[in-house]
Amino acid sequence: MRFFRAPLIAKMLFPSGIWKGKETDSIYLTFDDGPNPDVTPWVLDLLKQFDIKATFFLVGRNVQEYPELLDRIISEGHQIGNHTMNHECGTKTSLHSYISSVSKVDTHIKSDLFRPPYGKVTSNQFKKLIESGRKIVFWSWLSYDFDKNISPQKIIQKASEIKGGDILVFHDSKKAFPNLKNSLAEIIEQLIGRGFEFKTL
Repeated sequence: MRFFRAPLIAKMLFPSGIWKGKETDSIYLTFDDGPNPDVTPWVLDLLKQFDIKATFFLVGRNVQEYPELLDRIISEGHQIGNHTMNHECGTKTSLHSYISSVSKVDTHIKSDLFRPPYGKVTSNQFKKLIESGRKIVFWSWLSYDFDKNISPQKIIQKASEIKGGDILVFHDSKKAFPNLKNSLAEIIEQLIGRGFEFKTL
């Protein structure tokens, strides 16, 4: 079963994580796993078309390979965040290796925002990251754009449940692109039509 809205139990495990944005009349659009040369430019073009800003949680190895995309994200006024060096799953990675991976990204981007891949992080990893001054960002609505068993129409339908202050997760990855390109514009139009502004974290 897919929970488009973050379950309460997850928020209870990490109450000091960021689960929603500060302003209830705004939506916080985020993208994970980029930058990707086949997808990120399309996303940036769409955001420019609607004149809205988003927050990109970037994988270090991708930034290393496509620095020009990082430059474009920043130059167009979007926010950036750390998403580990190699997209490690926290619950399958030792404390030392995980913290080391996060730290390596600091050589490529400057941001105190961090989102754990898969939303999975151990309590010790979480504590260390908080102690190092990072703001750990989760989400309140997940698009499941990466899931081939979910159609763009389903994602659009579930977007009707989005509320003010929600942090939305999409992915600028090749895997997610079929769903992304057939749902994102319509969802943005819906949310603008409902009177929401888009802000960065």
